[in-house]
Amino acid sequence: MDGFIGILGVIALLLGVGGLLGWGLPGRLSWRWLLVAAGLVLLNDLMLTNGYGLFPDLLPKSDWNWQGKILALVATLAVGALPAFGRRRSGLTLQQAAGSLKTVLPVAGLYVGLFLVLAMVFPNEPAGPETLAFQLTMPGLEEEAFYRGVLLVALGEAFAGRVRILGVDWGLGAVLSCALFGLAHAFGYNDGRFSFDLMTMALTALPSLIAVWLVLKTRSLLLPVLLHNFGNAIMLMI
Repeated sequence: MDGFIGILGVIALLLGVGGLLGWGLPGRLSWRWLLVAAGLVLLNDLMLTNGYGLFPDLLPKSDWNWQGKILALVATLAVGALPAFGRRRSGLTLQQAAGSLKTVLPVAGLYVGLFLVLAMVFPNEPAGPETLAFQLTMPGLEEEAFYRGVLLVALGEAFAGRVRILGVDWGLGAVLSCALFGLAHAFGYNDGRFSFDLMTMALTALPSLIAVWLVLKTRSLLLPVLLHNFGNAIMLMI
C-alpha cells in the first residue's frame, strides 16, 4: 500500500505542476496527453511492483526484481508499438539519426570517463554474477525505454513549444521526464509520511538530461541504454 500511495503522490505532483505550467503558458498544454503520461507512470509502477504484490512469482526467488523489470519493459514496448507512439518516434530503434554520432560520441566518452573516475573514488564491494548480469541489462533497458522513450513522447505531446539548445529542440515535457525519473528514485511514502531525498534527486534527474539530449539528437535509445548500464555496472567492477 505504501508504494501505491507513493506513486499517487508522484502523479499528483505531475498533474499539479503540469496544470500550473498550462495555466502560466496558455495554449501550450494538452490535458489529454498529460493524463496519458500520468497513466503511463501508474502502469510502469504497477508492472515494476508485480501488481503491488498481486501477481504470482513466475521466476525463481532473487535479490533483484527481474520479473518486475521484465513486465515493465514488455508493457513499455507494447505502448511504443501503438500508432500514437510508434517505435521510431519512441526511440525503439538501433538506427541513429544521420550525422549524429560525430556529435554524441565525444559526450558519451566524457560520460564513460566520469563514471570511471567515480568508480575509482567510491569503490564498492565485488559483485556476484547475478548482480552484474542485472545491472548490465535491466536498468538501462527498462528505464530508458520508459522515461526517454514512451513517457518522453507523451510529455512532448502534452506541452507545445520548443527551444533549441545544444542542437536539439527542448520542451517542457523533456524537463518533466527528467524530474519524474529523479522522483522515481528520490520520492516515496512509508511509515505514514512522504519522503524526499534532494541529493538522490540531483544525482538522478540532472544526469538524465544527458540521456534526453542523446535521444533527441540520435533519435534512438541505443546509447542511453548502453551508458546507463555501464554507469550502473562499472561501480561494481572497479
